[in-house]
Amino acid sequence: MTSTLDAPFRGRRLRDRAMRVAEAATTPIAPADFLDLFAPLRSGADLRGRIEEIHPETRDAATIVIRPGADWAGHVPGQYLRIGIDVDGVRQWRAYSLTHGPRRDGRISITVKAVPGGVVSNHLVHEARPGTLVHLEQAAGEFVLPPAGGKFLFVTAGSGITPVIGMLRNLYPSTDSGVLRLPRSEVHDIVVVHVAPTEPDSIFARDLRALADSGAVRLVARYDDTHGILDVADLATLVPDLAERRTFACGPAGLLDALAAHHEAAGLELSTEQFRPARVEAGEGGTVTFGGAGKDVEVDGAQPILDAAEEAGVLMPSGCRMGICMGCVIPMTEGSVRDLRNGEVTTAIPGESGAIKVQTCINTAAGPCHFDH
Repeated sequence: MTSTLDAPFRGRRLRDRAMRVAEAATTPIAPADFLDLFAPLRSGADLRGRIEEIHPETRDAATIVIRPGADWAGHVPGQYLRIGIDVDGVRQWRAYSLTHGPRRDGRISITVKAVPGGVVSNHLVHEARPGTLVHLEQAAGEFVLPPAGGKFLFVTAGSGITPVIGMLRNLYPSTDSGVLRLPRSEVHDIVVVHVAPTEPDSIFARDLRALADSGAVRLVARYDDTHGILDVADLATLVPDLAERRTFACGPAGLLDALAAHHEAAGLELSTEQFRPARVEAGEGGTVTFGGAGKDVEVDGAQPILDAAEEAGVLMPSGCRMGICMGCVIPMTEGSVRDLRNGEVTTAIPGESGAIKVQTCINTAAGPCHFDH
């Protein structure tokens, strides 16, 4: 006699048997492949998202609103995610900051600035359309505010505003009736120094002004065409209580380097997020040989190996493209590369050093080199 407690187990066995039959009938296409066609955002699938809205911010920047898959684990404002999108038949991965806090509708958004020659940024800003499926990774990053609150200074430049606007929107949500002052925001005292080439080129200028007009933050807007290039030595004048604040900064490497030197000399606390690596004077370049691909690529010494290889049609692993995530690392068996951020040369010597792992997004050729890829 069979107990009713056995029914769930019988049901699972029947489902498992049906799945095995389906797999045999559809080989080499698995049933999961068919499910991906009809329910790509389902739980248990590779994490994807569907672009639902695209909102222009400036002439070369847009906010991309995405419906993430069921297994999206959420994020802390200030964090970033890696997004993968197929461009001309090649899957490209890039890292972008999330520009909001947790949302009731479950959607997420990133704001992308199209950079000259940027394959993914230009595609997302100018060519992507609602309905497009993208690949996602879970949110990551430690550029976040401490929950205990305090006195903070945000220094941002250009698209460096993107992680900061996510923090500010979470603290001070904007509604039809104005900016809300929530209990969690009362423990934060925030000054924002934002730099942009011109006011029309300033991403989220309207949001920042609304926050300032409501008294939520104090805004110091600096436009290069009006005020000239920001000198970090002027921060003490722009922010008289600078010494009482912890600084969070995001922007180009030159600005971050200047802030690091300034704050170290003054004994001030600084947290940074860099979205593009700095470059140094070009090296000598050379021929890069990809053994697995059977291809030689000429690299001029000013271009990252990753970019040169992709332009030559070599399928390369990639990630953030700024030297953080290690998603582009491949082994170099012989030769030398130069780090474009600081000029440091790394050399692999056959029979001596063994293969050396190289971040191809931030290194260029410093002579001929060979990769096992």
